Amino acid sequence: MSKKKILKIGITGGIGSGKSIICRIFGCVGVPIYDADSRARWIMNNHQALQQEVTAEFGTEAYDSQGQLNRPYMAKQVFNDSNKVKTLNQLVHPKVGQDFAAWVQLYPNAPYLLKEAALMFESGSHQALDRVITVFAPKDVRIKRVLQRDPQRSEEQVKAIFGKQLAEEEKIKRADFVVYNDDQQMVLPQVLRLHEQFLNL
Repeated sequence: MSKKKILKIGITGGIGSGKSIICRIFGCVGVPIYDADSRARWIMNNHQALQQEVTAEFGTEAYDSQGQLNRPYMAKQVFNDSNKVKTLNQLVHPKVGQDFAAWVQLYPNAPYLLKEAALMFESGSHQALDRVITVFAPKDVRIKRVLQRDPQRSEEQVKAIFGKQLAEEEKIKRADFVVYNDDQQMVLPQVLRLHEQFLNL
């Protein structure tokens, strides 16, 4: 008997779009969710081979004496250097891909699974998924949300992060589905409609 293929759905969106809230709604209806960004942080602190690769590339200061990633140091290293960002991504993304593949095996009976990632198209990880949702909110709404959530950031810093992410219009073009989280439309009906569609796929 052939093994049932589990439907894998990606969910992405720029900083401040509210994709975590959308994921929480999917979680409330029983959908398992893989948070790629938090798993990437965990892997960077716990995957010995990756730690060695990062140290070889970025120097011994990349990790502190407890073996935890030196985030301020790494942020300085990569924030304004696209080549270093690319190098770091080339080290981390394959490990996250392996981790996701292992996680999928934990849910053989799930109707479908969700993978949440901010840089889904940028990293190419959408290629291993069956469908992709992008969560959209206008730029001014996103700036306001991020400044409320992260008071330590300035508006200039938030706009700099925008500049490093794929444009929202491009995300919408590449996605199979869009959830509008623009404070104008209710998100719950949108998510429940998608949930019904995915159950029928």
